[in-house]
Amino acid sequence: MDEFKQIHSWLREAAPHSVSPVSKLPDPNFECEGRPMVSFSSNNYLGLATSPRMIAAARRGLERYGVGNCESRLLGGDLDIYHELESRLARLKGRPAAILFITGFLTNLGVLSALPRLTLIARFYGFRPQTHLSYAYFTDECNHMSIREGIRIAGVEKAAYRHCDMNHLEDCLKASRASVKIIASDGVFSQDGDIVPLPQILEVADRHDALVYIDDAHGTGVLGPNGGGTMEHFDVDSPRLICMGTLSKAYGAIGGFVASEHHIVDLLRFGCSAYSFTSTLPPDQALAVMEAMDIVQDEPERRARLWENQRYFVRAMDKLGYRLLARETPILPLWVGDETACQEYSQTLATHGFHVDPIVFPAVARGQSRLRFMMNANHTREQIDRLIAVLTEHRPAAAEPTIESAVSVPARG
Repeated sequence: MDEFKQIHSWLREAAPHSVSPVSKLPDPNFECEGRPMVSFSSNNYLGLATSPRMIAAARRGLERYGVGNCESRLLGGDLDIYHELESRLARLKGRPAAILFITGFLTNLGVLSALPRLTLIARFYGFRPQTHLSYAYFTDECNHMSIREGIRIAGVEKAAYRHCDMNHLEDCLKASRASVKIIASDGVFSQDGDIVPLPQILEVADRHDALVYIDDAHGTGVLGPNGGGTMEHFDVDSPRLICMGTLSKAYGAIGGFVASEHHIVDLLRFGCSAYSFTSTLPPDQALAVMEAMDIVQDEPERRARLWENQRYFVRAMDKLGYRLLARETPILPLWVGDETACQEYSQTLATHGFHVDPIVFPAVARGQSRLRFMMNANHTREQIDRLIAVLTEHRPAAAEPTIESAVSVPARG
């Protein structure tokens, strides 16, 4: 009984953390403890979460279907609108089929743990493979925590390769004797802001007959000419691809999905516990997401504003001599290094009315802390200029990363 009290007491001193409740979600304006704030750390990239069209679509869903889906889709909860949304998500990703989950985290947790277990489920029904099937995962060391957890639960061979290092990935694949090899990577790395070298990963996968699982949470709706994500950004396609995405970032709602070949999706409907043993997203959210997909197509100016704001901020940071860890996406991490300095600088920005998340251990390795600026389509030029003025006047005590720390970053949360 006392162990958790001791852990709690220790962590309150060693790693203090608190999040103040807010009375309004950022769009990017919000209020925190009665103070007006502007968020530069929101996943609501296109400002859709508060769109009148989204709200109206969700209201239609509430009036027609009620508040929630109280059934598994394998029982009585398989509404037609879920199939419609899945078809649209499959087309968005250029895949034959798609499957919905309640959240993005649960998607990774459920799918990555389920794929190696499908053989065991089939054996129960009499399936006898011609050869022994063994599985192995190959995961980028900077992948999201949900990927790490899904692979851990799977309980199979795993190897972490250095961040976006295709030579190291190939070495790991060569060393493995597994018969089924699955490469797992973020599409856009959530704490680093860079993009996976997907064409090169697919070349490596072809040479080693591997599947490729891409978590496109931060790419979906943002990257590519139509917001199709990382695959559209690189204009690549392959039957090896299992494309995961979330609906809680650019699309402003909640949910996760996987788009892949028909046989992969059908197997997941049958053998993934995160699909079959839980309710799915509320029906109003399904309608809201479909409306969000329409808005992205109807209002391309939203994505145009997002990228204009991104480029404007990057140019300003360059003039100030700040070190951005990446500049390819709306995620723009500012290197700080020291955890305490990072948290203190976040507080400095907050006193001037700006919310910018400090990213510290365990989200990143010790000494790898950064402030994660995230640009938004609804940021005004005046808001960005005010932030730049504060960044000009107040500078964090930054440290340069060493070569050793750069190659020893653990997988991220």
